[in-house]
Amino acid sequence: MNRRQFLKSTVFSAAALAIPGCSSEITKAGKDGKSKPNFLFILADDYGWSQLGCYGSQYYETPYIDRLARQGMKFTDAYAACPVCSPTRASIMTGKYPARLHLTDFIAGGSFPYDKYKQPAWQKFLPLEEITFAEVLKTAGYTTASFGKWHLSIAKKPPQSLPYNPERQGFDESFVTYKPSSKHDPESDAHNVEIITEKSLEFLQNNKDTPFFLYVTHNTIHSPILAKKKLLEKYKNKPGANLPQNNPIVAAMIEDLDNSVGKLLAKLDELKIADKTIVVFFGDNGGLEKAAKQTPLRSGKANLYEGGIREPLIVRWPGVVQQGSSCSEPVTSVDFFPTFLDILDLKNKATNTIDGLSLLPLLRQTGPLNARAIYWHYPHYHSSSIGPGGAVRMGDYKLLEWFDETICGPSNRFELYNLKHDIGEKNNLAKKLPRKTRQLKELLANWRQKVGAQIMTRNPGYDPQKAKKSKI
Repeated sequence: MNRRQFLKSTVFSAAALAIPGCSSEITKAGKDGKSKPNFLFILADDYGWSQLGCYGSQYYETPYIDRLARQGMKFTDAYAACPVCSPTRASIMTGKYPARLHLTDFIAGGSFPYDKYKQPAWQKFLPLEEITFAEVLKTAGYTTASFGKWHLSIAKKPPQSLPYNPERQGFDESFVTYKPSSKHDPESDAHNVEIITEKSLEFLQNNKDTPFFLYVTHNTIHSPILAKKKLLEKYKNKPGANLPQNNPIVAAMIEDLDNSVGKLLAKLDELKIADKTIVVFFGDNGGLEKAAKQTPLRSGKANLYEGGIREPLIVRWPGVVQQGSSCSEPVTSVDFFPTFLDILDLKNKATNTIDGLSLLPLLRQTGPLNARAIYWHYPHYHSSSIGPGGAVRMGDYKLLEWFDETICGPSNRFELYNLKHDIGEKNNLAKKLPRKTRQLKELLANWRQKVGAQIMTRNPGYDPQKAKKSKI
């Protein structure tokens, strides 16, 4: 039986979804005994944790996203599963860690033939055999759509990309966009914010009477950073424009994104479906540090310090999530898949391997999650990266491991931070707390083995002079 037949005949038939004492009709399933909620998932590209008003910025203006936070729950310790985009997006789709998928870098990654260690032969597209949340929800009676950046196909553009585009992974409708070139006219819709928003508004209008999952995945604020002159001048003249964490171009791009969010939320109100729509706002990895410092976090995109992986996460669920609430429990992008299943009481028969946990107890404020560690694995070089490595967070402590000196080298290069007291990761406690370092080191090593993480190997063609010139 092939994958499509499996989904059709076995995974989520009405019988499989039946709940004792409840109707087996899938359109009436749901934990509240009501009709199923809609989902609006907004994903921003390269969006830093500190680049929102509701997360502390006094420079970037995000009134609509800030209002969303006041109406829902703001997560302070939410993480992307990878410091670059494609792996995080794969983790959202599948509920699996990038290391388990072997999809550990942005597609198609960079070539570094002269560096000290060889990158593994990693998976450069999301296999059709992987079951996505869109397929699960579609089989459960949802209409699904993806508008914007996808970046999980074997190539970015048609015709090579078509066999792995969203419509092959459970989305009824899709419109794939791409980042512009640096020569693109800033006065045009360079990052496709307007067209993505228009497509999304049209979808909401056409599907207001049926349960839907709308995945709005913006290209902004990914480089090249481009902004319309009027908005750019506004932020150039704003106090704080000279600070390293503030960039007028980025600020203008953020305002465009925030306006898009405002239009989508207004449409939900207009259609009178806001009360039955769960809205999620998230970022795929940290902001690019050379564009703007991620203060108070350390480093940025492509790095495993907090600036590369900690993300804004806001969830609004009227009648369930307490307005203006905040959650400091560490969560990660692999948690979305099981959360969606749990919200709808769908039993996961699509796959026997899900790495995430349902966030429903946090959203309902009924209790904490089961104790766990959160992991990262990035065995790659990147033009913005300090170097390849791995990381684990357990409680307040986070351990970083640098692969160039541990997996392939003779030394033990680890860094340990207490994030509760040192969010900027300035005070390395690895030598002061050897027992904690050893505990997290073992956790990380055991996890890599458990998920089958790919490991770097020595490069016989290593050339220290040419390595410095390796580029993406």
